Amino acid sequence: MVVMGRIVAPYGVFGWLKVVPDTEAFDGLFDYDTWWLGKGNDWRELLVETAKVHNDVLVVKLKGIDDRDAAMACKGKQIAVPRSQLPEPEDDAYYWSDLIGLRVKNKQAVDFGCIVDVFETGANDVIVLQAEATGPEGEQAKSKPQERLLPFVADVVLEVDLPNKTMLVDWDADF
Repeated sequence: MVVMGRIVAPYGVFGWLKVVPDTEAFDGLFDYDTWWLGKGNDWRELLVETAKVHNDVLVVKLKGIDDRDAAMACKGKQIAVPRSQLPEPEDDAYYWSDLIGLRVKNKQAVDFGCIVDVFETGANDVIVLQAEATGPEGEQAKSKPQERLLPFVADVVLEVDLPNKTMLVDWDADF
């Protein structure tokens, strides 16, 4: 499954859902007649009855979700489509979901941690890295994991190796 959005709230009393898409085109989910709802390994396929853009979200009516209680039960679930239904990305283009989990190191072999999120800023995409906080002499600290934001641009991202789940970046460890 490739996650392409999430349900943020019910919309009205007839089972409609508010959806925040994670697609390049805001209405990119409209290309698919069925959506998969769930999280982790728990997914179910639902037919899209109607969908439209409404302000800064999508609103959708899915078959089988017919009242506000059923819609409320979907809040927080992710929307995905099977990988087989997606077109192959162009050269040097990646689905955000493929980047999640990659281990990132810079040219000096400093380990920045793993990618935990990707988001768009308007100017460029940004990858969110999370590294375990360390205490004295490399011991794992009891503090919050360290987070680092890097622009996902060609000058910074030198190599993406999906099979080995790694990324090489040109970024100063002190920045």
